Amino acid sequence: MRKFAVACFSAFLLGLSTVVSAAPVDINTADAATLAQSIKGVGAKRAEAIVAYRKEHGPFKTVDDLAKVPGIGAKMVEANRQNLAVGKR
Repeated sequence: MRKFAVACFSAFLLGLSTVVSAAPVDINTADAATLAQSIKGVGAKRAEAIVAYRKEHGPFKTVDDLAKVPGIGAKMVEANRQNLAVGKR
């Protein structure tokens, strides 16, 4: 029984370390598929809107600028903030 508990706990820690170590997605360089997969509440259509906005207006200066994209609001940005980044512009 003890070995089973240790094995379960080890598997849990391994899974947790994968989640914790995931790097934020760079909203200035990610393609639509990556954005759709990485941002909660963003599907293919909104991800394409992010890419189109970026092409038209240039790179995002801050993560908060993502809220300027139609269909993306401040609440969505805040809910995903830990998983978002803006790299070199």
